[in-house]
Amino acid sequence: MSSPRAALSHSVMDTVGVEIVSGQLAPGEGFTLQDLTERFGVSRTVARETMRALEELSLVAASPRIGITVLPAGQWKVFSPRVIQWRLQSGQHDAQLRSLTELRAAVEPAAAHHAAARATPGERVRFTELAATLRRLGEAGEGHLEEFLRADIEFHTLLLQASGNEMFAALGETIGEVLVGRTHLGLQPAHPEPDILDRHDAMARAIVDGDAVAAESHARALVHEVSDALAHL
Repeated sequence: MSSPRAALSHSVMDTVGVEIVSGQLAPGEGFTLQDLTERFGVSRTVARETMRALEELSLVAASPRIGITVLPAGQWKVFSPRVIQWRLQSGQHDAQLRSLTELRAAVEPAAAHHAAARATPGERVRFTELAATLRRLGEAGEGHLEEFLRADIEFHTLLLQASGNEMFAALGETIGEVLVGRTHLGLQPAHPEPDILDRHDAMARAIVDGDAVAAESHARALVHEVSDALAHL
């Protein structure tokens, strides 16, 4: 359980983080620890913890003489789940979903190709189970609920892990954020398009069969169908 001070620091950080990624606090704009303590009614310790957390994400730079300065977007740690969450909460959620979907389009087909060759027997079984769960929930009109989201995240995280590429696997939490954001923004339909459920089934079968070419093709088609669905929401 987090301490009250940690919870307060996270609350302040979330507020300031959203303001930075939304552009409300523009690059080059400055503020001080005193500004934070007065605005939020927090101690200097909480203000300092907030500043350090934002600095670790490269959203701000701190200098003893200048204070705290907001950094441009090109310097942010954009793969951080927290930065992704803030962007999804801000007016940038369309751009963030597009960027994450483009990342999936670049990574998931290659991951599926390698997973077909490298997945363990247990992972191949799990792909089949997850695809079946997604179909059952989707056809029951539960595509917008948390159980569907959990299964979808596990399917795509497993895809990256089963590729046998540790750099792909490291993107699991980042890729998962696009699925979380889509659901929590109310963009995930209760009844997913049948083609999307079919693609999960087909990708799982291709991985189980060791058909790398088919797995890659189905993964690419799936991401394109998801991208098209988002474009028409």
